[in-house]
Amino acid sequence: MGSLPSLVAISLAHLPVQASQPSVVAVDGTLCDLTRTLAGTAIRVTCLIPPGGDPHGYRLKPSDRQALSKADLVVHVGFNLTPSAKQISVPGPVVAVGEVALPSYQGNDPHVWHNPANSAAMTSVVADRLSPLLSGDASSSFATRAARALSVLNDLGIWASVQFEKLPAKERVLVTDHQTYSHLASRYGLKEISMLDSYTTGGALKPSSLNAITRAVTGSGAKVIFSSYLPANKSLKRISKRSGLPIASTPLYGEGIAPGESAVSTATKNVCAILKGQGATCDQAAATALANRWASI
Repeated sequence: MGSLPSLVAISLAHLPVQASQPSVVAVDGTLCDLTRTLAGTAIRVTCLIPPGGDPHGYRLKPSDRQALSKADLVVHVGFNLTPSAKQISVPGPVVAVGEVALPSYQGNDPHVWHNPANSAAMTSVVADRLSPLLSGDASSSFATRAARALSVLNDLGIWASVQFEKLPAKERVLVTDHQTYSHLASRYGLKEISMLDSYTTGGALKPSSLNAITRAVTGSGAKVIFSSYLPANKSLKRISKRSGLPIASTPLYGEGIAPGESAVSTATKNVCAILKGQGATCDQAAATALANRWASI
């Protein structure tokens, strides 16, 4: 029995050394879900902005900086979506994924993922950056996950196109407070009226601004005003009262994923909310199937 400890020591010495799991930090909400879906269990992904969080005003916390200091890779959307991302300084690479995926985009709307084609392009960029962190079987299964993710995002874009075809051309209008959905509007032929960005200075709703907004939305084909939060703020309530357009009972999630949802299920929720707000139906069964496919990756 006295020789047992030495035998155990010899056995342990010949066990394979487990490589430490790669660590990635994803700053922005939607990009975080894309990254986590690709990574699976092979890579530890830390998300900084929680579902429902506002990337524009997000400030890095001490716990965030600790996670960043240990990251092999940091990803964020870019286009100044999250200004605090500019403060990130770590030994590893920091990648503005949206800017890499869409190098020719010169607009001022950083919410690029609302076009599923852009989400697919960002997914490809993330996959390229994650792949070198993996080896062996993990690398092989990762390639399969990436292919499945791109397939779902491609089908999401097709599904959304079919949904918006249900709206007459004159009713393909999206009235919101701030410019958030220009990429979705451009992809699917919607007219986006971002009231506070287009008709106010600094968001101040003066009488002249209220008059201009009322003229813009009246007769535009819009049936509702969409808000990112419910209850809607005072400015939207004033516009609703003045224009006669009700505020939609279902919010749109413009800044990231909805609480308890994924990038894909949030996208389908937004599309269905727009359709229903404009008086059309939405194929919820197909939307659920897309979300389930994404969740199963």
